[in-house]
Amino acid sequence: MREHFVETEIISQPDCWRRAVTLAPDSLPAPGERVAVVGCGTSWFVAQSYAQLREAAGQGETDAFAASEFPFARGYDRVVAITRSGTTTEVLDLLDRLRGRTPTLALIGDPETPVVSKANQLVVLDFADERSVVQTRFATSVLALLRASLGEDLDRAIADCELAVVEPLADELVHAEQFTFLGRGWTNGLALEAGLKMREAAGAWTESYPAMEYRHGPISITGPNRVAWMFGTAPEELPEQVAATGGVFRAGDRDPMAELVTVQRLAVAIALGRGLDPDRPRHLTRSVVLRGVDQ
Repeated sequence: MREHFVETEIISQPDCWRRAVTLAPDSLPAPGERVAVVGCGTSWFVAQSYAQLREAAGQGETDAFAASEFPFARGYDRVVAITRSGTTTEVLDLLDRLRGRTPTLALIGDPETPVVSKANQLVVLDFADERSVVQTRFATSVLALLRASLGEDLDRAIADCELAVVEPLADELVHAEQFTFLGRGWTNGLALEAGLKMREAAGAWTESYPAMEYRHGPISITGPNRVAWMFGTAPEELPEQVAATGGVFRAGDRDPMAELVTVQRLAVAIALGRGLDPDRPRHLTRSVVLRGVDQ
């Protein structure tokens, strides 16, 4: 059986995170700046996590938007765009519209792409770029960089990731028919990304919610052979309530980004079990480039 690009990229994440946390670029938002962070798909979810972390660290008001939904009437000191490919139409259009109005910074994987001429400043993580359509190490490396820029020590996260890339996957996860991913604060973005990864790579039935909202309806979907997966510390009584449904509750004590790596591996395992190619998901391309849009 051939090894897929995405498998190689997933297991490389501990090394990528080590490189990312040493970058310390001066171009990242300064304390006190009012910042908007934008992206599409996975990059949007990373933006949401960073926005929560930056505000919690007292660094300043930080909003996150899908690039297509950016509120141009609002004023920001800086707009940060996260784009692995550097070719996504919505991101390039946004940067064009902000030219001369608002300073922009792009966090990119490929420095040979149109975004280089669109943003005022760049941070290049080419060591984390990927061949696979499904995004894994670029997203987590960007978040590792951003967490480190806020003063976090990621040694434990990297150690947890080293375990996550090699540990066996539990049968109750590999053979589950449905997954609900839950987060709180900055891990809401990770829960959304976990659901997306499973849908992209494996076509799996997944949902994602803030953990406290899960009991306001979504818990009704949980039952035998279905998983509720918590990123971070679970709300009080939630494990017992999931157990009462007959479902599986998972909440590890590892860094939530390492838990996301386990989900990435699980998505690949489920895809292969279903005869799917996780490098080439159905109906997806590495970047969404719309016809008739000047880039």
